Amino acid sequence: MRLSEFWKRMKSHFGDQYAESWAHDYVIADLGGRTVIQALAEGVGAKEVWHAVCGVTDVSPKLR
Repeated sequence: MRLSEFWKRMKSHFGDQYAESWAHDYVIADLGGRTVIQALAEGVGAKEVWHAVCGVTDVSPKLR
């Protein structure tokens, strides 16, 4: 998954403004106790990060 597709899905799920805020603030255990932003910055793939987001939120099956 490309990073642009990742952010498109994040914005579709959370909304344009809340997606980035959530990505900065919410710590996900499956990402080693990191936020989305931290995990991406440390080289975790966008697809892996997206699966972790799906694991902690109620993402529409259409976006999974």
